[in-house]
Amino acid sequence: MGMKNHDLVPIPLIVSLSNLRHGGVHKILSDLLRDKLVSHERKVYDGYRLTYLGYDFLALRSMMKRGNVVSVGRKIGVGKESDIYIVQNEEGEELALKLQRLGRISFRAIKQKRDYLGKRQSASWMYMSRLAAIKEFAFMKALHDAGFSVPRPVDQNRHCVLMSLAKGIPLYQITEYDAVPQLYDAMMEMVVDLARHGLIHGDFNEFNLILDESTRALTLIDFPQMVSTSHENAEMYFDRDVECVARFFRRRFNYERTEKPRLSDITNEFKLDRSVQASGFSAEDEQLLLEVGETWKLEGRWRISRSKKKKTRGTKTKTKTKTKRERRLAKKRETEKLGKLGKRKVRKANSPSKMKMKMKRTKKKKRGKMMRTKKMKRMTLMMMMMMMKKKKKKRKKFV
Repeated sequence: MGMKNHDLVPIPLIVSLSNLRHGGVHKILSDLLRDKLVSHERKVYDGYRLTYLGYDFLALRSMMKRGNVVSVGRKIGVGKESDIYIVQNEEGEELALKLQRLGRISFRAIKQKRDYLGKRQSASWMYMSRLAAIKEFAFMKALHDAGFSVPRPVDQNRHCVLMSLAKGIPLYQITEYDAVPQLYDAMMEMVVDLARHGLIHGDFNEFNLILDESTRALTLIDFPQMVSTSHENAEMYFDRDVECVARFFRRRFNYERTEKPRLSDITNEFKLDRSVQASGFSAEDEQLLLEVGETWKLEGRWRISRSKKKKTRGTKTKTKTKTKRERRLAKKRETEKLGKLGKRKVRKANSPSKMKMKMKRTKKKKRGKMMRTKKMKRMTLMMMMMMMKKKKKKRKKFV
């Protein structure tokens, strides 16, 4: 409740929302902090923030109340934006639980680069993860009802999506296949069939397809970047999906075709994009996630190009292979430079002004030591005199 309007929720607000005593709230917060369900910060003011682990607990608790999740198994998939676990329901059926993790690795600079939030002044990564989960569940339900080969949607809460397990192997793990032309046709037909229903996947590649080798059926997964054919950049997204398929077959199986489908040649027979918007996922939410994904892709490309070569003004850099002799000469130059720098530092350290400062410091230290020794001597003498007086008094008494 508090994180709707606060990045850090102050303790007085937590007390008022929880209707608990101040001491009881502190005890509960310390327990949650120990289990890493919340994080504590004191930068601007003293407050607490919900972590992804705490968000996971809230979503799983609501799914367990419905009876859709009883036990959680091993992790079967890790991505840039999500984690996937095997879970079981009350009937003992194994399902796949997808936890959205936007902001973990990708989408870091989106809040600084673009004002895509509209009236909303800020949005947390948890809010955007929830939007991604709502979108994926809505598109999955619409495609499943239309007869597409997608996992069966079961439940959705916060940033979690519960679905049936897809049988088969991810397509990127397959290195050899006996029916490559048929597989190529099946993938292109799926892209075209989606366009007929008014949808474009936006990330149609070998990482989002699962192939069942026994039935040779393809299952499509991962829908957060799916867009409508009525989008202003729909043709660009469609051509990108087609090029991803062609590139995969060209690199993996050395198979290529000249003819490729075009969006202008496809007629929209059905409009699933409208049914998705009617289910609760608005066009504003779609635009938000779409811009986030596009900026991430642009950032990723920039990082790769930046690491490969350095850019200069108006000139193209050419990578040259250095010989052993050139490497040795470069090392010698570096060592000579370091030696010169070291000599300069020594000269600066031995300058007359710095030598005077050192002399003053040493004199002060010596004076301090002398004063300490004089004080110690005086103290010892005083103690000796006191002891002598006490001894004399004792002798007089005995006499």
